[in-house]
Amino acid sequence: VSGMPGTAIKNFSCVIYNVSLMNCTWSVGRDAPGDTQYFLYWQNSREEETQCELYVKDENGRHIGCQFQNVTIKDTTAYFMVNGSSKDSLIRFYDEYITLYRIGKLTAPLNITANCTGEPRGCVIEWQEPLTSHVENKDCFQYEIDIKTK
Repeated sequence: VSGMPGTAIKNFSCVIYNVSLMNCTWSVGRDAPGDTQYFLYWQNSREEETQCELYVKDENGRHIGCQFQNVTIKDTTAYFMVNGSSKDSLIRFYDEYITLYRIGKLTAPLNITANCTGEPRGCVIEWQEPLTSHVENKDCFQYEIDIKTK
């Protein structure tokens, strides 16, 4: 592996929320020179590799994250690679394969209604499953109702 040890990013993680928004974050390498700048590339399925378009920066202007829009989860693994550049030293790259559906945060169930008619029937609570781009079997959702009484 080329690049100085300790210059690659650390603590890389990504989360998909609201169905199609993805946030990736990382920490600057421990031994990366002060002028190091990082660049994130990713490849979803067999699509072309694309670079991040919207970087999140730290107070020194270094890229420490990326926001993606219109992400579609195909039932496959995506490839992520973060490389870096510096005038002072070679920066080691970091890469990881991530199964996208594992990093998706589900939205809340939709159209929740509670209809309370009193005894003996009590309350009927109904909802629709959360929005998602990849779950084909709606039976795999599990729900929990937490009823607070006053």
